[in-house]
Amino acid sequence: MPHARNRNPSPIPEVTWDTGLKEMNETWKGAIACLGVAVFFVMTIGIIYWQVVDQPNKNWILRGTFSGLIWERRTQSLVIQTLAEDKTYVEIDVGNVGNPDIEVPFVRNLCWLNKTEFCYTWESVAEVKISLEVNEETECYSMTWAPVHCHVELKDCFSMTNVSWYGGASVRGQSWPINEQNATMQPFTVSDLRDNPSRFGSALERYFLGSSGVAVLVSPDIPLQLGVDSRQQFCLQSLPSMERLPLQYNVCVAHNVKAAHLEAVQQLSQHNRELPNLRVLWLPFWKLLTNVDSGPKVERELRTFSNRLRRHQLVEGVISLNEHSTSLLSDMDHDYLNSRKRGMSKRLTRDLPLVKLLNISITLSPFLGVDSTQFHTSLLDGTEAYWLSLPSAPQGQLIPVMSQWRGTFCVKLNITNPGAVSWFLDRVGSLQTHLGMEYVVLDGGEGNLFEEQALRPPRALGGDKYISLLADMATRIGDSTIVTAGTRSSHKPLFVKMTPLQSDWSPMGLKGVIPSLLHHTLLGYNFLIPDAVGGSLSGDLVTDEELFIRWLEIAAFLPVISFHTPPWVCGEDRVLNLTRVYVAKHQRDVVPLIEKYAKEWQLTGYPIYRPMWWLSPSDPVTFTIDDQFLIGDEVLVAPVVEKGATQRDIYLPDGGFQWQDSQNAQVFDGGTFLQDYPVPLEDVAVFLRRS
Repeated sequence: MPHARNRNPSPIPEVTWDTGLKEMNETWKGAIACLGVAVFFVMTIGIIYWQVVDQPNKNWILRGTFSGLIWERRTQSLVIQTLAEDKTYVEIDVGNVGNPDIEVPFVRNLCWLNKTEFCYTWESVAEVKISLEVNEETECYSMTWAPVHCHVELKDCFSMTNVSWYGGASVRGQSWPINEQNATMQPFTVSDLRDNPSRFGSALERYFLGSSGVAVLVSPDIPLQLGVDSRQQFCLQSLPSMERLPLQYNVCVAHNVKAAHLEAVQQLSQHNRELPNLRVLWLPFWKLLTNVDSGPKVERELRTFSNRLRRHQLVEGVISLNEHSTSLLSDMDHDYLNSRKRGMSKRLTRDLPLVKLLNISITLSPFLGVDSTQFHTSLLDGTEAYWLSLPSAPQGQLIPVMSQWRGTFCVKLNITNPGAVSWFLDRVGSLQTHLGMEYVVLDGGEGNLFEEQALRPPRALGGDKYISLLADMATRIGDSTIVTAGTRSSHKPLFVKMTPLQSDWSPMGLKGVIPSLLHHTLLGYNFLIPDAVGGSLSGDLVTDEELFIRWLEIAAFLPVISFHTPPWVCGEDRVLNLTRVYVAKHQRDVVPLIEKYAKEWQLTGYPIYRPMWWLSPSDPVTFTIDDQFLIGDEVLVAPVVEKGATQRDIYLPDGGFQWQDSQNAQVFDGGTFLQDYPVPLEDVAVFLRRS
């Protein structure tokens, strides 16, 4: 038998692979790979769905005891609501930070260890830090936006939806609330509305109050621009700068608008409030209208006007001189002193004391004509630093900056120079001594001379700092001083002159009086010199007798009654008689009331003149009433501001008390709406509060 040959001498037996099993393994590998791809795809879709669809639209950022801050993902807004989400205090559109077309899906708190702080960074744009301070009645959110680089322009917009807003700045055609206003984005500084009617005027504070119970207070130390879109929003905007200055503001919320305002008052002024000379309230102001070219002629006009006031049995009060007449009298006094030294004073010593016998107010400004002797002398004696100047080179000579004031080329007093301030105060003191006047109107503080000419101002004079320094100087003149611009100075013992109005029935005329009054007093400026009866913007005399009478009826309840048009010019005996009646009523009834509430303002900061919501801060009807006002808590004044009207609608706010008509003693419950209530031409509707 042939020997069979061993074909596999290896000790390991040969394994024969099954082809079917091999094919099955390859199939499983493909299936597993496909499954992995599918799982990855599903996870990706899930994440995208979570970010875009399923993620909550609201993210709570900070929570207080009754309010909280929410990030609204779709609108890119910060919203402050009650914790129960049944009330929205304010909605702040921050979509202007970064690219508004890119939705920020989720905001993560980088300060999560601190429950009262929130931090976040919009990449390459800005960093935001928000801190929450919880008080007994209010909760305040401090917002700080810091630009990452110098080209960033920060802009936050506050919605007007379902919120009536107050505060900010005076404008031509003042409205109350400000929701109806329109203002292009512009520097938030005080301008002279007579020359720049589309800009912001006095009074101005970086403070906005919302009827929902929210107060916005913007940092005073950073450049700021403001724009207002009627009925939509108002926007705060920073300016790009090499210093990368932040946009900073506080948002405080409270249970109602009054409580929010009282919190803001404490933050607005950390100074003790001082009262001006309240004797001014008792005196009507009469504008001397004259166009003469010498001091003696001014004096004759003064004498004639004073005699006419006496002849018409009108309280003499204070006769107001404009800056030109003041300059002429000042020059006459200078000539008198020089001639007196030469021993030629008989004629002049007979005339000058007549000026001293009159109760006059003079008008001065920080401007000096470039053709004046004083200016040329300053250039020669090395005191050119008395005027706002810029160096001709980094270490060069100071060159005064020229501007125009009342049609004349001028330089402006350098309010930061102690020598210049002393020179100006000496000038005022000399006039007070030689003319015997007590009242000084300090005009011309509005505007920033450098910024108006696209010049970089010194750090000490940026924004509205000139106005604040001018107010400091005004207090050194005396507590009867009147200024024409107010910002960050409501605590000082000064009177503020309100912006001149048109002689008509429009919001730029009579209808603007009450909104302007409420605006000033909300910002803390209670001691006002209102515009003259009938309006004085045009400088023309008022010939509309009805307009004069209706304006007079409002003025009788304001701090001071002032006249541009003499009543004997506007009408016959009726106008003269009504003028006597309302001047007497002002002195008998109104001034004692103002003095009473002036003491309360000094202690608490409560305004003397109050809006309707002051007594009923949760009543939405009161939020938009712009033709009624309160004096304290006890007198409601509802004048007629429509031409030809002898009746008007009146709303009596509800506060658990009643109101009595001062004319007919009729009593009404609070919350009553009086439709077509009769108010004859010679009357004004006044209601007295009854407990």
